[in-house]
Amino acid sequence: MADDVRTRTTDAPTATDAPKFKMPKFRSSLQVTRQRLLMLVGIAVVAVAILVTGYWMLIGSRYESTDDAYVGASSAQISAQVSGLVADVPVSETQAVHRGDVLAKIDPSDAQIAVEQAQANYQRTLLRVRQYYSQTSAAAADVSARQADLARAQSDYSRRSHLATTGAVSGEEFSTARAAMEAARANLAAAQAAYASQRTLIAGTTADQNPEALAAKAQLDAAQLALTRTTIVAPIDGVVTNNRIQVGQRVEPGGLLMSVAPLAQAYVDANFKESQLRRMHIGQPVTLTSDLYGGGVTFHGHIAGLGGGTGSSQAVIPAQNATGNWIKVVQRVPVRIRLDPAELAQHPLRVGLSMQATVDVSAH
Repeated sequence: MADDVRTRTTDAPTATDAPKFKMPKFRSSLQVTRQRLLMLVGIAVVAVAILVTGYWMLIGSRYESTDDAYVGASSAQISAQVSGLVADVPVSETQAVHRGDVLAKIDPSDAQIAVEQAQANYQRTLLRVRQYYSQTSAAAADVSARQADLARAQSDYSRRSHLATTGAVSGEEFSTARAAMEAARANLAAAQAAYASQRTLIAGTTADQNPEALAAKAQLDAAQLALTRTTIVAPIDGVVTNNRIQVGQRVEPGGLLMSVAPLAQAYVDANFKESQLRRMHIGQPVTLTSDLYGGGVTFHGHIAGLGGGTGSSQAVIPAQNATGNWIKVVQRVPVRIRLDPAELAQHPLRVGLSMQATVDVSAH
C-alpha cells in the first residue's frame, strides 16, 4: 500500500514540470508596423516640403496677390453752368449714355432774351464804330479847309503889311487882317487835333476788329454760350449714376446734378502690403478675377502706377504714431491697374466691385 502511495505521489506533476507560457508574436509585428508608419509619415513630410519649396521657387515667388482690390472709374461730375428751372430730364438712373447725349435741359427763355439783347448791342456798336471812320474823313476834310483859310488869311495879312508902310491901309484894317490870320491858324490847330483824335479811334483796325466792336462781340458770344449751356450733354460714354434732379427743380451754377461712370474705362485699385511692393514696377502684367463673374472669367491688365503714399497717410485724419500706445500695423499702398478694354466690353464691371489681383513680379 505504501508503494502505491509512493507511486501516486511520484506520478503527480510538480511546479517545475508545469508547461511554460510563451509571449504572442503580435507585439513584434506592431513595432514593425509603427516603424513603417513613421517612415511613411517622414517621407510624406519630406515630399511635401520638397513640393512646397519647388512650387515657391518656380511659381509662388513669381507672383504677389491680394483680395483687397476694387473697381474704380474716373466718373464725370455733371453740374449746371447756368441758373434756371429744369425743363426736361430725358435720362434715368443706370441708363447707358454716349458722348453728346442730352442729359438735362434748362428753360432757355432768359438766355434767349440775353442773346437778342447782346446781338442788338453788337450791331449798334458796329454802327458807331463805322461812324468813327466817317468822322475821320470829315475831320481830314476840315483840316484841308482850315489850311486853305489859313493860307488866304496869311496872304491878306502879307499884302496889307506891305501897304501899311505906305499909309494906303489903315491901322484898323491891318489889325483885322492879322487877327483873321491868327484865328485861321487856331482853327487849323483845332481841326488837326480833332483829326488826330478820330484817327486814334480807328488806328490799325477795321470796323470788325475795333476794341469796342470786339467787346460787344464778346458779350454776344457769352450770351450764346449761356444759351448753349441750357442743354446739358454727356461728356463721355458711360452709365448715369447719382441722378439728383427732377423737372421743375431750380438749379444754380456749380450744383451737382448727376454723374456718368465710364465703365469702358474702369480700372482697379489693388491695395498691396508694403512687403509685397519690393519687386513691383509699372508695366508688369496682372491677372484678375471678380466676385461678379467668379473664377470662370479672367481679366488681364498691367500696372499703371503705384500710389505715392499709404492709405492711412492720405486719410482725412491720419494716424498719430508718435504716441505712447503705438502698435505697428502693416500698411498697404494702392496700385493702379489698367484693364484690357476688349475684356471690359465683353464682361462689364461696376464701380466698387471686389477683385482678386495677382501680379507677375518676375516680368521686367
